[in-house]
Amino acid sequence: MSEVYKLGISIKNNQPINEVNSIEVLTNQGVVGDRHFKEFNDPYNQLSLIESENIDYYNVKFGLNIPYINFRRKGILLNDLVGKKMLVGNVEVEGIDLCRPCRHLTEVLGQDNILKEFLRRGGLRCQVLSSSSIKVGDKIKVLD
Repeated sequence: MSEVYKLGISIKNNQPINEVNSIEVLTNQGVVGDRHFKEFNDPYNQLSLIESENIDYYNVKFGLNIPYINFRRKGILLNDLVGKKMLVGNVEVEGIDLCRPCRHLTEVLGQDNILKEFLRRGGLRCQVLSSSSIKVGDKIKVLD
Protein backbone atom coordinates (compact mmCIF):
# COMPACT_ATOMS: atom_id res chain seq x y z
CA MET A 1 0.00 0.00 0.00
CA SER A 2 1.18 3.52 -0.78
CA GLU A 3 2.27 5.85 1.97
CA VAL A 4 3.32 9.41 2.72
CA TYR A 5 7.10 9.52 2.39
CA LYS A 6 7.92 13.19 3.12
CA LEU A 7 6.02 16.35 4.05
CA GLY A 8 6.97 19.98 3.73
CA ILE A 9 5.60 23.50 3.90
CA SER A 10 6.83 26.94 2.95
CA ILE A 11 5.50 30.00 4.76
CA LYS A 12 6.24 32.45 1.92
CA ASN A 13 6.63 32.25 -1.86
CA ASN A 14 10.16 31.75 -3.18
CA GLN A 15 11.35 30.47 0.20
CA PRO A 16 12.78 27.04 0.99
CA ILE A 17 10.32 24.28 1.81
CA ASN A 18 10.79 23.03 5.37
CA GLU A 19 10.47 19.32 6.00
CA VAL A 20 8.01 18.42 8.78
CA ASN A 21 6.70 15.18 10.31
CA SER A 22 3.02 16.14 10.13
CA ILE A 23 0.71 18.78 8.69
CA GLU A 24 -2.79 19.97 9.53
CA VAL A 25 -5.17 20.42 6.61
CA LEU A 26 -8.56 22.12 6.59
CA THR A 27 -11.40 21.42 4.18
CA ASN A 28 -11.23 23.64 1.07
CA GLN A 29 -8.41 25.72 2.59
CA GLY A 30 -5.28 23.57 2.36
CA VAL A 31 -2.25 23.10 4.60
CA VAL A 32 -2.23 25.22 7.76
CA GLY A 33 0.89 27.40 7.81
CA ASP A 34 1.67 26.99 4.12
CA ARG A 35 2.00 29.97 1.76
CA HIS A 36 -1.10 28.86 -0.21
CA PHE A 37 -3.39 28.41 2.83
CA LYS A 38 -6.47 30.64 2.92
CA GLU A 39 -10.20 30.59 3.43
CA PHE A 40 -12.16 29.59 0.30
CA ASN A 41 -8.91 28.53 -1.36
CA ASP A 42 -8.72 27.59 -5.03
CA PRO A 43 -8.63 23.75 -5.17
CA TYR A 44 -5.49 23.99 -7.33
CA ASN A 45 -3.59 25.47 -4.36
CA GLN A 46 -4.75 23.20 -1.52
CA LEU A 47 -2.50 20.13 -1.61
CA SER A 48 0.02 18.66 -4.06
CA LEU A 49 1.19 15.05 -4.20
CA ILE A 50 4.43 14.14 -5.98
CA GLU A 51 5.74 10.66 -6.76
CA SER A 52 9.10 10.06 -5.09
CA GLU A 53 9.93 7.66 -7.92
CA ASN A 54 9.89 10.57 -10.40
CA ILE A 55 12.40 12.51 -8.30
CA ASP A 56 14.57 9.36 -8.14
CA TYR A 57 14.36 9.06 -11.95
CA TYR A 58 15.52 12.63 -12.47
CA ASN A 59 18.32 12.34 -9.91
CA VAL A 60 19.68 9.16 -11.51
CA LYS A 61 19.34 10.42 -15.10
CA PHE A 62 21.18 13.68 -14.41
CA GLY A 63 23.40 12.73 -11.48
CA LEU A 64 21.70 15.18 -9.13
CA ASN A 65 20.37 15.05 -5.60
CA ILE A 66 17.03 16.88 -5.69
CA PRO A 67 15.65 16.56 -2.15
CA TYR A 68 12.26 15.09 -1.30
CA ILE A 69 10.58 18.34 -0.35
CA ASN A 70 6.93 19.37 -0.42
CA PHE A 71 4.52 16.43 -0.09
CA ARG A 72 5.86 13.14 -1.41
CA ARG A 73 4.26 9.76 -1.59
CA LYS A 74 5.60 6.43 -2.63
CA GLY A 75 4.08 3.45 -4.42
CA ILE A 76 1.11 4.87 -6.36
CA LEU A 77 0.73 6.26 -9.89
CA LEU A 78 -0.72 9.71 -9.40
CA ASN A 79 -1.53 10.43 -13.05
CA ASP A 80 -4.29 7.79 -12.85
CA LEU A 81 -6.00 9.59 -9.96
CA VAL A 82 -7.37 12.72 -11.64
CA GLY A 83 -11.08 12.77 -10.75
CA LYS A 84 -10.67 10.12 -8.04
CA LYS A 85 -11.12 10.42 -4.29
CA MET A 86 -8.64 8.98 -1.83
CA LEU A 87 -7.77 8.90 1.83
CA VAL A 88 -4.37 10.21 2.86
CA GLY A 89 -4.25 9.04 6.46
CA ASN A 90 -7.62 10.32 7.74
CA VAL A 91 -7.91 13.15 5.21
CA GLU A 92 -10.18 12.71 2.19
CA VAL A 93 -8.93 14.45 -0.96
CA GLU A 94 -9.84 14.43 -4.62
CA GLY A 95 -7.28 14.54 -7.44
CA ILE A 96 -8.30 17.44 -9.67
CA ASP A 97 -5.43 18.04 -12.08
CA LEU A 98 -1.85 17.11 -12.91
CA CYS A 99 0.84 19.52 -11.68
CA ARG A 100 2.84 21.07 -14.45
CA PRO A 101 6.47 21.88 -13.68
CA CYS A 102 7.04 25.62 -13.36
CA ARG A 103 9.79 28.03 -14.34
CA HIS A 104 10.44 28.71 -10.63
CA LEU A 105 11.48 25.06 -10.18
CA THR A 106 13.89 25.45 -13.10
CA GLU A 107 15.42 28.55 -11.52
CA VAL A 108 15.69 27.10 -8.02
CA LEU A 109 17.36 23.89 -9.23
CA GLY A 110 19.40 25.55 -11.99
CA GLN A 111 18.26 22.84 -14.42
CA ASP A 112 16.90 24.03 -17.78
CA ASN A 113 15.76 20.53 -18.77
CA ILE A 114 13.51 19.98 -15.77
CA LEU A 115 10.38 21.34 -17.48
CA LYS A 116 10.61 18.68 -20.18
CA GLU A 117 11.61 15.89 -17.80
CA PHE A 118 8.80 16.56 -15.31
CA LEU A 119 6.07 17.02 -17.91
CA ARG A 120 3.40 14.47 -16.86
CA ARG A 121 5.61 13.61 -13.86
CA GLY A 122 5.07 16.76 -11.79
CA GLY A 123 2.47 15.38 -9.42
CA LEU A 124 -1.21 15.76 -8.64
CA ARG A 125 -3.14 18.77 -7.36
CA CYS A 126 -5.77 17.81 -4.80
CA GLN A 127 -8.80 19.43 -3.25
CA VAL A 128 -9.03 18.84 0.50
CA LEU A 129 -12.46 17.36 1.32
CA SER A 130 -12.03 16.78 5.08
CA SER A 131 -10.01 18.32 7.90
CA SER A 132 -7.43 16.34 9.90
CA SER A 133 -3.69 15.81 10.13
CA ILE A 134 -1.39 13.95 7.74
CA LYS A 135 1.78 12.32 9.05
CA VAL A 136 4.81 10.73 7.43
CA GLY A 137 4.00 7.02 7.10
CA ASP A 138 0.23 7.54 6.72
CA LYS A 139 -1.31 5.14 4.20
CA ILE A 140 -2.91 6.32 0.95
CA LYS A 141 -6.04 4.50 -0.17
CA VAL A 142 -7.99 5.13 -3.39
CA LEU A 143 -11.73 5.29 -2.69
CA ASP A 144 -13.21 5.21 -6.20
